[in-house]
Amino acid sequence: MAELTVATLNLHLNHHRWLGRRHLIVEAILDAQPDLVGFQEVYRPGEYGRWLRQQINSRLSGESGEPYRLFQKRKHHLIQGYFEGLAVLTRLPVLAHDYLPLGYGGRIALRLNVEVSARETLDFVNVHLHHVAADREAREEQVMAIMGWLSESNPVPLQIIAGDFNELPSGPAIRRMKQRYRSALVEARGYEPVATFPTALVPHDDDWAGCLDYIFVSKALGPVLEAGLFCNRAPAEDPTLYPSDHIGLIAKVETRGKPLPFRPR
Repeated sequence: MAELTVATLNLHLNHHRWLGRRHLIVEAILDAQPDLVGFQEVYRPGEYGRWLRQQINSRLSGESGEPYRLFQKRKHHLIQGYFEGLAVLTRLPVLAHDYLPLGYGGRIALRLNVEVSARETLDFVNVHLHHVAADREAREEQVMAIMGWLSESNPVPLQIIAGDFNELPSGPAIRRMKQRYRSALVEARGYEPVATFPTALVPHDDDWAGCLDYIFVSKALGPVLEAGLFCNRAPAEDPTLYPSDHIGLIAKVETRGKPLPFRPR
């Protein structure tokens, strides 16, 4: 048996003190060293994904290209795709990668098929669903499209779907996800986080807060060993400087195979 650690974080584009908070993201990843990290709202003109990969790799190995590789995809939209996309950092061998257009301003799901043992592969899917709170049917439609895609296009039994769903736990998209997948946080802790948005990074006129981010694992995967919050601390000298306006999530899951060791080139 082997263990796989995955994480997710909405980077909040280039808004609100990126130059200060980006180092907090690097430190969190260095501390946890997850096998896979999904990022949403990656600011493409500034190559934020590449900057994070280079900083993390340089600290871990002294080289910009190891041990993490970066896979990115712009939004499926002529204008918005210039500014924003999804990204995944991975320490595992990638056998294939593709994406699914989800509409609503060019939303997409980004999938990596990674090798977790000599016999098994796993699909890691990074998502960022439609953001308008009232459009619950739109998010349910997007979730149904993702599940159909994973079932029909080169399906594998081991799957993890993570990201910013922009939906409360009581919403139809999350209820539908839980019909087929297990919530990592619920399995490990018994409940979803009270809130993953917002943080003190962004001033708000009201006191609203809610859980919008999730990690879901397929039934074929082993038990969720640990799960919790990720990128959720501000430095003592500045309690408003959080890594993002979202709190990330992290989970350790048991798989059935033996992970491949990292071999420097």
